[in-house]
Amino acid sequence: MVQFHIQPDSDIPASTQLYNQILFAIASRQFPPGHRLPSTRQLAMQTGLHRNTISKVYRQLEDAGVVDAQAGSGIYVRDQGHDTGSRIKSPLLEQYPQAHKIIQSSLDELVKQGCSLGQARELFLAEIDWRLRCSASVLVTAPQHDLANGEVLMRELERALAIPMQLVPMEELGQVLDQTRSSTVVTSRYFIAQAEAIASPKAARVIPIDIYDFEQELKQVKAMPKGTCLGIVSLSGGTVGVAEVIIHSLRGDDLLVMTAQIDDRYKLNAMVRTAQTIFCFDQVSCASVKATISASRDDIIRPPQVICCENFIVGKSINLLRRELGLE
Repeated sequence: MVQFHIQPDSDIPASTQLYNQILFAIASRQFPPGHRLPSTRQLAMQTGLHRNTISKVYRQLEDAGVVDAQAGSGIYVRDQGHDTGSRIKSPLLEQYPQAHKIIQSSLDELVKQGCSLGQARELFLAEIDWRLRCSASVLVTAPQHDLANGEVLMRELERALAIPMQLVPMEELGQVLDQTRSSTVVTSRYFIAQAEAIASPKAARVIPIDIYDFEQELKQVKAMPKGTCLGIVSLSGGTVGVAEVIIHSLRGDDLLVMTAQIDDRYKLNAMVRTAQTIFCFDQVSCASVKATISASRDDIIRPPQVICCENFIVGKSINLLRRELGLE
């Protein structure tokens, strides 16, 4: 606890001595913003001053704008850095109430590092301009061996965001970026490291996409009777492979798992004749499986249950991308 000392034989009034000492404690962060000052009773016992004198000092500090009195609670050090009372109010602050604190903390950190306000302004504007330029060109990428994964992402993002996108194999991404002034590269989090290694030197930003966790589908897998034949279909061979591994880790050899990509007509035809349940991990696969069942209906005694996953991409990722591209 900070100790205050009053010199009774000094020419400086006792109230001024206490005022200056408290002010110094605040300025030196011995009393940081939000700190509750000692009560008048505590200070009276420590300094020997009358409580009325201490109350007068606290009122002076309040008038100076360095403390706030909260009825029934006490006197608190005012957070000067976050005082918006004299600032211009923006309607956006009602929509984003934490925006001011975020901006201010960022500016404070830049100033601590020696950056002037003018330089900070240039940095902020440069970042905003760069993001706007990147938003004009959106590239979806995935490795050539699983380019279908990128196609799934692109189809769903185009449907959700209603903007054109370009699908680029990861192996060609660097060449494509060389031909564009700036772009936003979108990819599954599975491939984020590869994409960043290529895009970062090209002044392009990379935004990872998180896929849906398939929690409900996994619950259904856990509940399936032993010996069930389960089909898995997707545009993406990588997605099919990951799903097969996860299902095997859950059920081992309890289930017979069949997999297929939609361009493998032989496997699809065999699957709709054998599987009791078929999971389709994208809308294109769902349509293809239903069409295959319809075409084979005369040869199928009991059509399989088709479970179509509505979303391949988690909603938060779509919303984040929408904001990052300035679509909100």
